[in-house]
Amino acid sequence: MTGYSGRLLLVVSVGWMMIQAGRLVLSPMLPTVMGELHITKLQAGMALSLLWALYALGQYPSGRLSDRFSRKTLLVSGLALLSVGFTVVAGAPTYAVFLVGMAVAGVGAGLYPTPARALVSDLFVSRRGQAFGLHGASGDSGGVVAAGLAVAVLAVATWRVAFVPVVLVAVLALVLLHRWSRESYTRPTIDAGAGRAVVADITTTARRFANRRTVALLVAYSLYAFVWQSVAGFLPSFLQEAKDFSPELAGSAFAALFIVGTLVKPISGSLGDRISRPVVAAGSLLVGTAGIAALVMANSTLAVAGSVALFAAGLMAYPPAMQAHLMDVFPDGSMGGDLGATRTVYIGFGSLGPTYVGYVAGNSGYESAFAGLLACLLVSASIVFVLARLD
Repeated sequence: MTGYSGRLLLVVSVGWMMIQAGRLVLSPMLPTVMGELHITKLQAGMALSLLWALYALGQYPSGRLSDRFSRKTLLVSGLALLSVGFTVVAGAPTYAVFLVGMAVAGVGAGLYPTPARALVSDLFVSRRGQAFGLHGASGDSGGVVAAGLAVAVLAVATWRVAFVPVVLVAVLALVLLHRWSRESYTRPTIDAGAGRAVVADITTTARRFANRRTVALLVAYSLYAFVWQSVAGFLPSFLQEAKDFSPELAGSAFAALFIVGTLVKPISGSLGDRISRPVVAAGSLLVGTAGIAALVMANSTLAVAGSVALFAAGLMAYPPAMQAHLMDVFPDGSMGGDLGATRTVYIGFGSLGPTYVGYVAGNSGYESAFAGLLACLLVSASIVFVLARLD
């Protein structure tokens, strides 16, 4: 964390933490937000889906653009749009304005993570794994910050105040990145060569998705993303309405998702290296399935807390093993483009999760909505297990 590389790693990680905090802080406050804006569960879910969908759409182009332009250009632009978007959300007098703010924040968030990872890779070679570990941990820390911030703000002020520290720290990260980075800003230019390069990239990626194994992996990951974004959007609301949790206790359970994640992710990655990545990924999904089933049926506070912990362990153990397996499947020559396109697809499909929960919960209750997520995890686990047997 010292010297030029260390300073940039720090500021880029702080920016990523604020993106995650801003995207997740709404979840513990959602009942309050729905009450003040007079919106239904479905409308709340659609707003969260809009944020996640635009974030997903930015994954592939932002990676390609960061190769043509400077990383600094994309990172500063992303933080600027994010800050503007969350400022609009915080001051939104109506649902329509709220949606506009969520859309702008989603675009800004989508521009950031791929160039950030590329910059970390540029800055570190011999200690790249450690640098990526620190940068990745900042994202999980953003979830913990979001839960704590929501609980603290709801105790003393309105939900809108929660976005003030998020915007201030994001702007601070923007200013420091502007001052510390030695890269220059580049203006977008369009030429025939750039157009041909884009067409070639899309063609190469399309051929990759014609492979049945790749399609199967993408379906499995998309179902996982659907469950994750459903839970990330509505777990606190589910606990408050269906399990009679206080906002503070529901926020603490939400924070537990990310605390457990920081513990199990290194273990999952290590087990995947030693045993089999698909087997570890599928096993984690079965653990997550057991956690959701227990959560739906649990009645006591202790049982609910244990179910959340079990579900978090399974859900958070999946990405390290599966992402490593995807990197094994993709060829080196097009790995970056393939990964960016894959993230766009599975995060984009997953963005429908909050809308699903909002619709089903509004008609049949949160228990029915969360019970439906069991099927997604079981199908995803089955696909990965079949692929593991074929290895």
